[in-house]
Amino acid sequence: GQVLELLRGVQRGSEDRKRSLGRLRWALQNEETQQKFVRLDGSIRTLTGLFTSSLAELQLEAARCLHELSHSSVPAVAEACLPVTSYLLTYLSGHSLEFTELCLYTLGNLVVESEAVRKQLLPQGIIPVLASCIQSPHEAVLEGVGYVLSQLLQAKEAPTEIIPLVLDSVLPQHMLRLVCSSLKAGMGAAVEFAWCLHYIVCRHKDNGVLLALGAVPALTSLLLDLASEIPQDAPEGLELLVCPVLRCLSNLLAQTDCQGQGQDGRLLIALFLILQCFLQQHPFFIQECLWLLNNLTADDPFFCSALLSLDLLPALLQLLTCSQMAAVLVLTVLCNIAEKGPFQCQRLLQQPLLPRLLPFLTLPDPEAVGQCLELLHLLFLHCPEAAADFTRQGGHQALEQHQSTPELQERAGALLDMVRQPPGA
Repeated sequence: GQVLELLRGVQRGSEDRKRSLGRLRWALQNEETQQKFVRLDGSIRTLTGLFTSSLAELQLEAARCLHELSHSSVPAVAEACLPVTSYLLTYLSGHSLEFTELCLYTLGNLVVESEAVRKQLLPQGIIPVLASCIQSPHEAVLEGVGYVLSQLLQAKEAPTEIIPLVLDSVLPQHMLRLVCSSLKAGMGAAVEFAWCLHYIVCRHKDNGVLLALGAVPALTSLLLDLASEIPQDAPEGLELLVCPVLRCLSNLLAQTDCQGQGQDGRLLIALFLILQCFLQQHPFFIQECLWLLNNLTADDPFFCSALLSLDLLPALLQLLTCSQMAAVLVLTVLCNIAEKGPFQCQRLLQQPLLPRLLPFLTLPDPEAVGQCLELLHLLFLHCPEAAADFTRQGGHQALEQHQSTPELQERAGALLDMVRQPPGA
């Protein structure tokens, strides 16, 4: 009854329509009221009529009502709003900032809940409309565009239906520009677009468009800037930007042969500075930075040499004890370095590395033990004298206990053979 009363008040066309809309908006903050409202005959039609009216005040109030409806987590409520989507798009080139912003967030919310809404918005031209909005000078509008886009890019059908359209538009170049100018422009929009880039890169195999736009050098130099700006107390929310930037760079490097792109040793220093800054409050940064470090050193002799010549090994080895995940990643990076040959292995052994590896062989985690065995294999292969050192430190007892672990026994056995061989054999 009460919901019907509210609708009638809005329909009557009395002087008090604006007040009635205000009451309706307030009532629509309730989940149950939202569902009752969309079931009433003519409810959405009435709202649409007011939303498209020529009276700016009524239009804005109706937009606020639609925005409340869009917050519903019930797909049926989002689907009831289907008749409004084309108007929402049309009004994105709207007259007032608040109105444009309301339309953007309403669209973003509807997109999250309903595939039907997404399917309707694509042919209605949401991508070209967002491509034009992203050129707005207003931070609030840009942030709204970022919100809508990040919701679209997370949809299950994004890889086949949405990402190709985005890559065909001017959106990527503007996203990259806004992410990279985050220190001068606004942080809010930059954070949204950094996540957008991340969703594209991790869900789309061919990132030729982004590579052609210079994403690798651009994101590299952004990380250098951020690291040089990081004071002891990083600006609020900086981690929300740094995290997707690290992931983007990491995935771009993993997917393509970017050799020569972004080969800047300062990137390694930047990574360790970022790590130091976020380690205490955001421990997950360890794995974000180490994933990137792994992808940088995986096939690239340049970064392996840089890590050694910049004397970053001690800082890397300190991360061994942070967590099991960190330990596996550090050991993987050490394997990347050891693979490069005798000189690199000798540098690793000078760190005293062997005593640090022994405790890992007693861990219950087969992944960490496996990586550790892999590293020992490379060290013994390139520096046979390390095998004798290892035995003197009681290493072969540690290896013997893994001869009964099915997934490790073969590698443990091979290492025991290497340890038993007389030097120079």
